[in-house]
Order: sequence, then structure tokens, then C-alpha cells
Amino acid sequence: MNDQEPEQRETRNVTFLEPPKQKKWWTNLRSNFLTGFVVFAPISITIYLVWTFAEFVDARVLPLVPIVYKLEDYLPISLPGLGVVVFFFIVAGLGALTKGLFGRQIFRIGEGFVDRMPVVRSIYNALKQIVETIFAQGGKDSFDKVCMIQYPREGIWALAFISTDTTGEVLSRSGEDAMMSVFLPTTPNPTSGFLLFLPARDVVVLDMSVEDAAKLIISAGLVTPPWDTAAPGEAAMPGAGAGNRGHSSLSAENGREEGIRTLEGL
Repeated sequence: MNDQEPEQRETRNVTFLEPPKQKKWWTNLRSNFLTGFVVFAPISITIYLVWTFAEFVDARVLPLVPIVYKLEDYLPISLPGLGVVVFFFIVAGLGALTKGLFGRQIFRIGEGFVDRMPVVRSIYNALKQIVETIFAQGGKDSFDKVCMIQYPREGIWALAFISTDTTGEVLSRSGEDAMMSVFLPTTPNPTSGFLLFLPARDVVVLDMSVEDAAKLIISAGLVTPPWDTAAPGEAAMPGAGAGNRGHSSLSAENGREEGIRTLEGL
């Protein structure tokens, strides 16, 4: 008895690949323009800000320089930034004078006159304390650490700077064993913000530098600093500077490409 087996035919789906569409000339021109803009904008803005600052200082310092010492009268061209150089040497000379015994005595006499002025005294003392805190070299009163805190409610994290360890009446009346004074800056202007006193256990100290944190805050989170996830919290090993620079360059290149894609999507 012969059994007739049904024929089994193998069916295959064939997909025809369409040739890639060629970009139009204006699309390439638009992409090139956006690429050049991402490269040109930071350079031009930096030059403009430096030039504006130099002109601002020149307009206020050069009129105080005697005519005999003005180089503009002896040169055929004007030298921008000359006032910045003069201001630098004036401030450096003032610092050298203050370090001496005679300069310290004059400085104390001047502060004595200021302390007798009610309104001027308050402004001067506040500004003096702020400047000394910012420019303190290696002091514990400077912003040398970045942290994360939960603000304005639990579950939402904010970036802040550690000012110092809280002491005095604030720590005593809080009932906590250890507290930290934290400055919470605003975006995109980090010069304003809030002073918070938090328990040390609620503060998460980060490895990122103050400069990287400032970039992250000013850019509203668009510029993310590089971070080595393989060894968090470890100190930089000797000879690792080249690797860090390479990582930073790669991060900058990725950020530039991301900016170009964002502009192309507008």
C-alpha cells in the first residue's frame, strides 16, 4: 500500500533593502553649521567676557595712572588689559605692605576709624569675613567639599557645598551630636542660595570637585562631570593624570555631540 505524503514546501520571507536616501545639501549644511556653532559659541563668549572685564578695569584704573607712566602715550596702539596688570601690581604691593610691621599698624588704624562708623562698620565687617572665608588657603571655612542632601523633601536630592562643621549655639540647641553647615546654591546663579544646618548623617559627601559641581549647577544639569565608577571614593593614583584628562576629553566630546543632536532636533 503506497502512502502519498503531502509535499512540504518551504516558504521564505525575502526582504528587499531599499537604498539609503541621500541627504540633501541643505541638511549637510545645517549639520555643519550646528557643529561649528557648538565649537564657536564657548570660545567667542569666553573672549567677549574677558575683553569686557579688561575694558571695565582699564576704564577705572588707567585714569589714576600718572600721564608720565602711561604707555599709550608712547605707543601707536592701545593695549587692552593694561589696567588689569596695573591693578594686579597695586594689590600685590598692598599685600606686601600689609605683611610688614609698619603696614599692619596703618591697617589697624584704618580699621579703627571704620569701627566708629555705625553703618559702614557693619558692611565692612561682613564683606571682610566673606572675602577671608572665600580666599582662605587650606582653611576649614572654605568650600572644599560637595555633597548631596534631600531637599525640599525626602526623596528629592539637591547638590550643595559643605561650608564647615556646625558649632556653637546652633549645634547645642539642635540636640544632634554632629551637624554640618551646608550652602544650597540656586540654578543657574550659584551666588544665591540657602544656608542649611543638617545632621551629619543626612549629608552624602561626593568625590566631585567644587569646579565640577559649579559647572553642573550653572548648566542646569546639562554638563555632567566624569566619574570613575570602578573605584569610587579612592584617591587619585600617581601618574593617573593623563587618564583623567583623556576621560575628561572624551566626556567633553560626547557632550559636544549631544549638544549638536539636541540642536538638530529643534
